[in-house]
Amino acid sequence: MKKILLIEDDIEICEIIRNYFCGKGTEVEAVRNGGEAFDMIRQGIEGYELVLLDIMLPGTDGFTLCRQLRMNSDIPIIFITARGREEDILSGYDLGCDDYIVKPFLLSVLYSKCEALVRRAGSKNDEKQLICGSISLDTRTLRCFADGVEVELPPKEFAILRYLLEHENWVVSRDTLLDRVWGYDYFGSDRVVDNHIKKLRKALGSAGGQIKTLVGRGYKLTKE
Repeated sequence: MKKILLIEDDIEICEIIRNYFCGKGTEVEAVRNGGEAFDMIRQGIEGYELVLLDIMLPGTDGFTLCRQLRMNSDIPIIFITARGREEDILSGYDLGCDDYIVKPFLLSVLYSKCEALVRRAGSKNDEKQLICGSISLDTRTLRCFADGVEVELPPKEFAILRYLLEHENWVVSRDTLLDRVWGYDYFGSDRVVDNHIKKLRKALGSAGGQIKTLVGRGYKLTKE
């Protein structure tokens, strides 16, 4: 990792993370005000490889910042927060974060998670198009097409479709999608997958019919 953006209002936590990451050769730029971070995000955050984001911030809260980020960026986002309630964690994943860490946490674990996400994001950029029937996905430009028409997909729907395309004709269980899209340490109802599949089918229009439901087993993407 070369450079990450840390949005956190606690000075001590900022310094601890900055010192640890700098010791690993990673530059950390810290922003302590949510309003300032919001303006920064609207102007674009090119040059950063990952965002570490607190929820309780002065000015603008972390959920709002995550929503704004996901409007125009697929940069990896990790929430680091004291809010460990299930509804908060679900909200974070639903907004498109890649991981959710509750304070206190181990710096070594945080750094490893960051490295893994940045590495995964980099490998995705080396890939090309995934095509199945009327659906195509360009994993470099993060664009989706159904019946030749571009479709705007939120991050979670995009990730689900990508996994299904990578495993065409496979029966993919809800647990597998939770693990691959939400992360192995996600906890909560697996019905969240059903809700996102429903949204994905709707966004794809007639091509959404290619996603088949196998009762009690999961989902399968086919050419027809």
